[in-house]
Amino acid sequence: MTQNSAQTGTLYIISAPSGAGKSSLIKAYLNLSDNHPTKVSISHTTRAPRPGEQHGEHYYFVDKAEFEVMISRDDFVEHAQVYENYYGTSRQAIEGNLAAGIDIFLDIDWQGAQQVRAKMPSAKSIFILPPSLTELENRLFQRGQDSPETIQKRMLKAKSEISHYSEYDYLIINDNFEQSLFELRCIIQTERLTLDKQSQQHHALLESLLK
Repeated sequence: MTQNSAQTGTLYIISAPSGAGKSSLIKAYLNLSDNHPTKVSISHTTRAPRPGEQHGEHYYFVDKAEFEVMISRDDFVEHAQVYENYYGTSRQAIEGNLAAGIDIFLDIDWQGAQQVRAKMPSAKSIFILPPSLTELENRLFQRGQDSPETIQKRMLKAKSEISHYSEYDYLIINDNFEQSLFELRCIIQTERLTLDKQSQQHHALLESLLK
């Protein structure tokens, strides 16, 4: 029997306006028993841990001086300052997982996505949309996490975020959750069947067929 080689992993940038269901879809995909090894990227941040948060599980918590040294070394594929805190995605962590054949979900906004594409152009990007603005607003209210004033701010921001959908490789309209999860699985399976990925995995077989 011909021995196959492992495929390298794929980096998936996933963006969506708040309330579109991005986090739920990612969680549901990770819970599937038959999916390819996949992880969600863990960001570095300078903010303090919240109750229950663990270093290396929810974030890598570092101080501002260390974060700024990492910026100077170009250690991040993307980073941003949100108010007084920094957030960033480690290039080394992502590249290590990809080399091990693990797919990575990078949950970031369109601005971070632009930075990642510039540094890792092989990344694939998925934008998740709600079926309507009315439904998006309903979902935000149903979550019960925000005040009406905060929800209105999120809705204003959502319109700006949605305007960047055309920068992405794939688009999922999250109207029916199970259908959207199926579409996410299809996207990932499609990427694993590209010529580049199949050639990596079946290198020995292809060589034997061409002898």
